[in-house]
Amino acid sequence: METKVRSRYKDLQSCYLRPYPFPTLHPISRARDVVWMASNADEGYAELTPAVQAERTQRSGGRFAARSVREREEIAYRIIASLPRSSLAVLQSRIAPLLKVDIVGHLPTEVALDVFSYLPYQSLLTCALVCKRWRALANDQSLWKTLCLERRWEWRMTPDAFQFQSGTCHGQQQQAAGLDSDDEGMGDEEDDMMQVDDSGFVMEADEDIIMRSESPIPSTSPAATHLSVPTHILCAGVREHSPTSSRPKRPPRARHSSPAVLQASPAASRHPDMKPDYKLLHLTHVKLRNRFAAGSYTLSNLQTRGAPNGHTSTIYCAQLYTYPETGTQVLFTGSKDRSIREWDLNKGSVIRVLEGVHESSVLSIYVHRGLLASASSDRRVVVWDLAKDQAMKTIRAHEDSVLCVRFDDKRLVSCSKDRTVRTYLFPDLTAQHVFQEHRAAVNAVSISSNYIISVSGDRSLRMWDADTGAQLRSIENHHRRGIASCDFTHPFVLSGSSDKHIRLVDIYTRQGWSTSPVTDIKPPAASGRGNTVVCDACGSNTSTGEKLQAPPPPRRRAHEDLVRSVALGTDLVVSGSYDFTVKVWDRHTGALIADLAGGHTGRVFCVGFDCTKIVSCGEDQRICIWDFSNGMDTSFIKL
Repeated sequence: METKVRSRYKDLQSCYLRPYPFPTLHPISRARDVVWMASNADEGYAELTPAVQAERTQRSGGRFAARSVREREEIAYRIIASLPRSSLAVLQSRIAPLLKVDIVGHLPTEVALDVFSYLPYQSLLTCALVCKRWRALANDQSLWKTLCLERRWEWRMTPDAFQFQSGTCHGQQQQAAGLDSDDEGMGDEEDDMMQVDDSGFVMEADEDIIMRSESPIPSTSPAATHLSVPTHILCAGVREHSPTSSRPKRPPRARHSSPAVLQASPAASRHPDMKPDYKLLHLTHVKLRNRFAAGSYTLSNLQTRGAPNGHTSTIYCAQLYTYPETGTQVLFTGSKDRSIREWDLNKGSVIRVLEGVHESSVLSIYVHRGLLASASSDRRVVVWDLAKDQAMKTIRAHEDSVLCVRFDDKRLVSCSKDRTVRTYLFPDLTAQHVFQEHRAAVNAVSISSNYIISVSGDRSLRMWDADTGAQLRSIENHHRRGIASCDFTHPFVLSGSSDKHIRLVDIYTRQGWSTSPVTDIKPPAASGRGNTVVCDACGSNTSTGEKLQAPPPPRRRAHEDLVRSVALGTDLVVSGSYDFTVKVWDRHTGALIADLAGGHTGRVFCVGFDCTKIVSCGEDQRICIWDFSNGMDTSFIKL
């Protein structure tokens, strides 16, 4: 046995020492190969050692790499085709990662951010879930800052330029004979045969009104155009308003419970010096928008009838204002008690009272850059300096109640029951223009850029050049009855009327929407046969011969009475009505988002809002705050 083993060892040694097929190896490698061959000697044959196999594989791999790509593809395909399906599945799982290349992740950061800048915020949130690299890119502050700036959402830091969402509070009507001599800020309509109702909105016209109605002033503007409404619609609108009908009783509505005043955010003191987080800012705005859409709010009353140090009569107008020096937001209100009050929204208390100048109801107020303008049924406009807490200018130019006042950095605009619109230039408030084309009381005006919008009881809407005084647009019969309120962000005009409806139109194209199905303005229908179907995934479109059903119209449950106040925002529209309710609409579609009822027990005279809340006031002397940010930290949002 020993002789046999020695003989076998000698054979292996002589085989190993031959020059072929072994290359010159390291002594350790030679010893390892000898051991390997010895351990496999009893199998009756000799195999190549691991070192030889590796060397030969390297040589064959070099020869394989020397082939063309096409030849390698063919060889790989033949090898794969010869494998069983189970092996193909294993190969597929191993090959799949080789096909997944993160092109964006390998780009320079500046280029990758430029790619991500074309994505909406929903896609950025999804990209942040892919990997660490994409998460760092999707959370980059420059992307979210751009998204916020597109929506004009700003981080509240050190006080800077003043910015606010104004509540529009417009002029209203004269009361019936025998009641208080103070009117409610709304003028008469052009219709001369209509009787007065309990609110005094529609008056019986005198002979002068009848003559002017029968002989309307022709438009001299070459750009003036007209919208016609069938006569039977106008007559139906007159019959709907019965002078002897009493106000229907509204069913009791459920109230949303809340604290008596707005609660200050517990984190309010953390954010003034905090580094801006624009992703947090954007997502907070989105959450607030979703709360508006869901009607999720808490209702509180800043004032109720008989509250100490509050207004003692009907509240006609209100506006939210943020001081640019401190960033503190307050509320200004004007009342039939001839006073103007400033309210602390957090404490629910009155900060100051402006009074002693107006001799009758304060029908309209407007606050901008430290100045406050007030209009009254005493035919005067008063400009107040809030820093000095005193009246700096009193204007006596109108011949009847001043129903609405607005101003910007250049000029002040007022309108009146005397059917005129007057403009004054800062800083001395010298008289500039007088517009006299309206045929009835001008109930509201609004300024945007270099344009002025005025609406009247004659059912017309007119746009003026603020510098030259030229009439640029005139839309007759814009509503079926007198227009009571408007708001304007060029080129879009929002209006509310005593026909119970609101309308939003582009002043140039006349496209928009209305809560009235009769006067709803629809975009032009697409031409051509078939329908164009757009793919949500890739954005491509194809034409089909089938006639697709149009989507259902948005839900628009209109008000049940005169729409006294409207406010136009970036995404939302808010309206207040004599039916005791406040409604929130989608600005782009006109769909009803929220119907806020139960806050008022009387007519709503004014509404205003920002991204966190809606403020309304009215006949019941209540100041209602519909807070959509309850429980959220919004102290870093610039209001």
